[in-house]
Amino acid sequence: MKSNLISRSSILGIDPLSDVLSLVKSNGFMSGGLDIGGEWSYNFDADGAFRCFAMVSGCCWLTLADGSEPIEINKGEFFALPHGRRFSLASDPAITPIDMYREMDGPLNGRVLSLRGGGSACLFGALFTFRPDFAKYLTDALPAVLHIGDGADRDALHLYLDRVMALLRRPQPGSVLVTAHLAETMLIEVLRLHLTKATGGDVGWLFALSDDQLSRAVTAMHEQPGRRWTVQQLAERANMSRSAFALRFKEKVGVAVMEYLIRWRMLLAADRLLVSSDPVGAIGGWLGYESESAFVFAFRREMGCTPRQYSHRSAFAA
Repeated sequence: MKSNLISRSSILGIDPLSDVLSLVKSNGFMSGGLDIGGEWSYNFDADGAFRCFAMVSGCCWLTLADGSEPIEINKGEFFALPHGRRFSLASDPAITPIDMYREMDGPLNGRVLSLRGGGSACLFGALFTFRPDFAKYLTDALPAVLHIGDGADRDALHLYLDRVMALLRRPQPGSVLVTAHLAETMLIEVLRLHLTKATGGDVGWLFALSDDQLSRAVTAMHEQPGRRWTVQQLAERANMSRSAFALRFKEKVGVAVMEYLIRWRMLLAADRLLVSSDPVGAIGGWLGYESESAFVFAFRREMGCTPRQYSHRSAFAA
């Protein structure tokens, strides 16, 4: 199933997080529940997918392949794995994991699958696959694990989760579409709650949104991507001196101000190339470039190909 996390019509410029999510292109989606019994440990191979989980009942341990300490996940908690790397889930992290698919009696998508008799732990899981060029803009700003545990306001997430599990246990007409939308909403809520936990040491454009001054500048760039912004003008939006703004932006976002603006413009350009038949020069003009050649140069430097090559490759991939 293909979808965007947020419908893109009339959304750009509302807020930077919604802007980015509205552009994320989904190549596929699947979801299901696991009702597991006894002692267990399952491997999940690296697949590049963005996964989101909820602990419906019981508890489990999440172990990443990077050697970091296992993370305990308790009933009612949520976690997301943005980077599609190998991981395992287990009732006890000391148990050697096996391939879960060896014990499955059929596909997981769209149902609750019982393993080992069920009854000990129940999880909901959703898997999203996105176009890499769009997903990278989001996932590069995220850590290996987003864990929404104690202390977070999870009321809305639990409402969505209850409805999803009801549909998985007793499918009804339209269940697949409703489940997909609810799972997407859960993922967005996980991202929002993660953002509220941001600390001063977090780096990435997403965490700049939790900085009152920097968020004004980021919002301005998103609202008017084609304006010929200068660092001074954006510093004024943030109510900071030019030098202090440039330094804090680089420290917080990880790239210089103008580099961020160019990246955002090229993401918008890539989206326009996919969804419209606008001439390359018109897209460049919309994004503030005085000539088509200047736009093509910037696009190729950021995306690794010319706009026309990108459009042709995307049409072939579709």
